Amino acid sequence: MASKAPKKANLLDHHSIKHILDESVSEVVTSRGYVEDVRLSNVRLVIGAIIIVIALFAQFYKKKFPENRDFLIACIALYVIFNGLLQLIIYTKEKNAILFTYPPAGSFTSTGLVVSSKLPRFSDMYTLTIASADPKSISANETVQFTKSVTEWFTKDGILVEGLFWKDIEALIAQYTKEPKKSK
Repeated sequence: MASKAPKKANLLDHHSIKHILDESVSEVVTSRGYVEDVRLSNVRLVIGAIIIVIALFAQFYKKKFPENRDFLIACIALYVIFNGLLQLIIYTKEKNAILFTYPPAGSFTSTGLVVSSKLPRFSDMYTLTIASADPKSISANETVQFTKSVTEWFTKDGILVEGLFWKDIEALIAQYTKEPKKSK
């Protein structure tokens, strides 16, 4: 079995660092038996497609401007409404979430996870939060999080030391599920 290429980030670009860390978090969580829930992403894609279709109708309508004024006003109104709906979904449901999951197969819990992260601009402090997808559920656990410097997980060349990062994430998942920590 061939080994994977190391993940490398541009250490001067916090978006690059956050992207690699978020991608690794998703790998760890899904490797623990959680299946990604893509329903919200699908809803966003459908709304985005509707917005594009509205824009295409407005652009390529067979009549020219003075004659299609009412049609353009309707298209602009629909465009604003659907864009507002999309932003509302992003603001209220998605927030900083990088992953939504279903509960693991065979588990007693009826709720999945919402995994979110933050890496503020001009900061090296990465915050990872694991919460219940349905916080009002009786089987929801307490939200857990950690904040650590990204310098703990990257070499000076920008290569992610995955073993250290995975260990921290698995400890956070164990804390969320109230599992005892594995000793090595």
